[in-house]
Amino acid sequence: MVAMREASQIFADARSLHSSALERFEAGDIRDAAEKAWCATLRSTHALILARTGDVPEKSPATSKALRALARQDQRVRSLINRYYARMGSLHGECFYLGLCDPVDDIEERIRDTANYIQDAEMLAGV
Repeated sequence: MVAMREASQIFADARSLHSSALERFEAGDIRDAAEKAWCATLRSTHALILARTGDVPEKSPATSKALRALARQDQRVRSLINRYYARMGSLHGECFYLGLCDPVDDIEERIRDTANYIQDAEMLAGV
């Protein structure tokens, strides 16, 4: 069960990144907070994929493809897909890369809700 042990470690990393995102948000660094929350989302998605398939995707397109494949196999995973893409677009693409972090309330909600994404991914991974 090496994959499950590694998945647990990746989930721990995701929770740490989310904690850092909350700290950066409270310090007023919204762009860094958004990127850390996105990274927490990505890491927890990697952990889920690892737990289910034994492999970690190397690039974001492969992660998206693997997540969609899992959703085809298990309807419960579908609940993560829109949340994954919403974070990719708003936190990673718009806020971090483009600096478009308004309205701040929406970004804050996605940052804070990342904890729920991580928790749901962990449950689906069975770790």
